[in-house]
Amino acid sequence: MPTDGESMDTLRDRLLRVEAELEKRNDRVKRLEKEIERLQQQIQEAQGQPAVDFSEMEEALKRLLTRVVMILAASKALFMVSDTKTGELFADTPAIGFEDADVRRLRIKDHLGISGEVFRENQPVILYDAEADDRAAEEQWSRLGIRNGLCVPLVIEKRDEETNAVIERRTFGVLWVFNKKFGNAFIAEDVQLLTRMSRNAAAIINAAETFKILVKERDEALETIESLSMGLIMVNTNQRITQMNHSALRIFGLTKEDLAGGRTYDAVIKDEKVRELLRRSLEEDADVSAEVPLTNPDNPDHSHTFQVQSATVRNEIGEAIGSATIFNDITEIKNVDKMKTAFVSTVSHELRTPLTAIKGFISTLVQDTEGFFDNNTRHEFYTIIDTECDRLRRLIDDLLNVSRIEANAALEMNLTKFNLRETLDKVIAIQSGSTYKKENHSLSWEMSPDVPTEIEADQDKIEQVFHNLIGNALKYAPGGGPVQVTGKLLPGGEMLEFAISDRGIGMSDAFLKKVGEKFARADNRDTRTIGGTGIGLFLVKAFVEGHGGRMWPHSEGEGKGSTFFFTLPLNPNADGRDGNLGSRVAG
Repeated sequence: MPTDGESMDTLRDRLLRVEAELEKRNDRVKRLEKEIERLQQQIQEAQGQPAVDFSEMEEALKRLLTRVVMILAASKALFMVSDTKTGELFADTPAIGFEDADVRRLRIKDHLGISGEVFRENQPVILYDAEADDRAAEEQWSRLGIRNGLCVPLVIEKRDEETNAVIERRTFGVLWVFNKKFGNAFIAEDVQLLTRMSRNAAAIINAAETFKILVKERDEALETIESLSMGLIMVNTNQRITQMNHSALRIFGLTKEDLAGGRTYDAVIKDEKVRELLRRSLEEDADVSAEVPLTNPDNPDHSHTFQVQSATVRNEIGEAIGSATIFNDITEIKNVDKMKTAFVSTVSHELRTPLTAIKGFISTLVQDTEGFFDNNTRHEFYTIIDTECDRLRRLIDDLLNVSRIEANAALEMNLTKFNLRETLDKVIAIQSGSTYKKENHSLSWEMSPDVPTEIEADQDKIEQVFHNLIGNALKYAPGGGPVQVTGKLLPGGEMLEFAISDRGIGMSDAFLKKVGEKFARADNRDTRTIGGTGIGLFLVKAFVEGHGGRMWPHSEGEGKGSTFFFTLPLNPNADGRDGNLGSRVAG
């Protein structure tokens, strides 16, 4: 049995060893605090430079957690942050002792388990047995190989600059360490150490998470800018291009490499008008807009017209830091405007022609007070007037139909069964009396035997489809030749295909792409002498698609004739069509 002196010596030795161990731990904590201060400085610098790679910050956080694990003799560590939108605590990388995939899947409602308790109560909790503790079961820690653990809150404090007193405190997450080494459990001393370290670590973790969110938002903004169909150029006050999206690079025929080294817009953009707009937007500190024609880099023979709008970019205190300029391609809009102007002129002519004839013959009849004209002559005049009235009515109907389609108004489909062959005979007979029909034109139709005698469709609209296509075939084959209508049943037995062919002036590849657009007319010497509004094929396409079919042209080239194809379903109600044509073809 030891003496009292020996007992005192033993106790003294133990105290000395404990003091030495505590001193070592304190040294480790101090080194960790210095590391934290360095990391805080690094994060502050990084926050001022959005282009910093976040991987550097993740490595710094990983070193921080590694030191925490070493000091507390733990095997694993991770932090969880509150998601205010979902009310969850989610783990984030980096973590020690966990797979990244497991970390990213770890989301816990902020009112569940030990994590939720620590987050709500703002008090640390020791987990002694992950399998036996019901709270740990809610978080399923044992599934991740957790035996025991220690959780402390992550708190951000805002202090008064003069008094250093805490004026605001906010808990934004929790910090976990798991699996005390050598089979030990975490104790009160570990709680004090981790609480002390978490105060400094919280600032770094919060800053890192905030920085990650900012970087993500920045990347999303850049992705949005890159995906814009409009070109975007951002220039700073030093005239250097800071951002030029893919569309802008394509407009000017540039690549990202052309912008390397922070080049100025004068060195990159060759067009003098664009350079002048950028200069004005910077020097005048005002919004600038203009229409600018630019040569297409992919096709130097063609130019595009751009609506260019430039606006001053300002910082938080209102100082101008550069300008942002948008390039919106309005070539098609300008072309449509030209087509509309030509359309108005053409329609005026088309309306005037029948009205002139009607007015002329009516005036002639009115002036014949003495019966100079015999009955046959009068009947001829009446027939011409009647024909011109029909022509006028068809033109007005076409215009009304286009207007209703553009306004998304319903063009009701009156589906009935009718005799297809009788309808074609009627159309051919009427077109044979057309003003475009020449003696050397021949009109014919031929249906394959598998085409049914009766079909279900809107008879008036299908008649107009045939009238427009056959009329066009006659009109654009001024030299004559056969105009033939053919029809067959497509494989599968559900669709009919019709073709109207001629040997006229044909179509260029460029015009083939525009067939079916409003006001589209081929622009060449032959077509300028031929009347028409450019809306006939638009209506054909609309009526055919309204039935559930499609229309497309074919031509071997100018001077080689054309063929127009269209399809119609045998059962137009099979796919649930509601008879509302306008809702399907508007726009």
